[in-house]
Amino acid sequence: MIRLFAVLLATVAFAAPVHAQSYPTKPIKLIVPFPAGGGTDSVSRVVAQELAKSTGWSVVVENKAGAGGMIGLTEVARAAPDGYEIVMGQVDNMVIGPAVQKTAQINPVKELTPVIQVASSPFLFMAAIDGKYKSLKEFVAAAKADPGKITYGTAGYGTFTHLAVELLQKDGNFKVLQVPYKGAAPAITDLLGGHIPMAALSIASGMPHIKGGKVRGLAVTSAQRSPALPDVPTVAESGFPGFEANGWLGIFVPNGTPPAVIARLNSEIAKVMQSPEVQKQLLAQGVESRHTSPQQFTAFVQSEAAKWGKIIADAGIKAE
Repeated sequence: MIRLFAVLLATVAFAAPVHAQSYPTKPIKLIVPFPAGGGTDSVSRVVAQELAKSTGWSVVVENKAGAGGMIGLTEVARAAPDGYEIVMGQVDNMVIGPAVQKTAQINPVKELTPVIQVASSPFLFMAAIDGKYKSLKEFVAAAKADPGKITYGTAGYGTFTHLAVELLQKDGNFKVLQVPYKGAAPAITDLLGGHIPMAALSIASGMPHIKGGKVRGLAVTSAQRSPALPDVPTVAESGFPGFEANGWLGIFVPNGTPPAVIARLNSEIAKVMQSPEVQKQLLAQGVESRHTSPQQFTAFVQSEAAKWGKIIADAGIKAE
């Protein structure tokens, strides 16, 4: 019996590295929890295409949109933990969505395992080029002079930019009124039309209009200036030392996925994210390439969940 037990242990120990060495033996499905054509989809397709090119793997992108990104996350959380169904998560659906949606079926921070952060992007506070405010300081000064009357637009209630402004208000002791839109496009339309004086949106949403001379970048939310918009100051430079609120994207797998498979995915995707060509493609979208270890990414996601969970609670944002 003892000899048999020893043989079984040896077999299991031998099988794990063999599985990692042979992985993958079939196509990998990368679930994008948002519609085709958006920022998360664009980054995901760059990662998938370059990963397939560098490894020879078959990587298939599949859009599973709905419920603010929760449908795609839920599918992968319930998939077989074998590394053949992975998902592109980001701050909105991993951290914020579960806190502001009554219909969320999972807690993705607890029910998915981080593999690697692939990108980071600050958000952009912007105004029309002929608008009233030429800097974030001017906007904040006006808000302090007229509490709760100055408006700003976002892509929706409970989005990351909404929370970023809540954090800014807390730091600066002022109050503004959010106008939530159903996406960035209508917010920018009203910004250009003079219906709102400021919008808080993604860099990708504002970049074409800044380059077209229609929009002024007031500030980016990263700790340092964005290489995509080097002439736009940071929020920290605008009178809020230490302020930082970055969007991020990363790959997650179902809990229980073998560590050797996670390590293989991490290693190969990290090579892709260090490619100058990939970095150039992402920067054109206002996104900076990142590559972390699974342990680093796990700690980061947990810290983000704690940070933004407190902001949501302090701001009194309720699940809808």
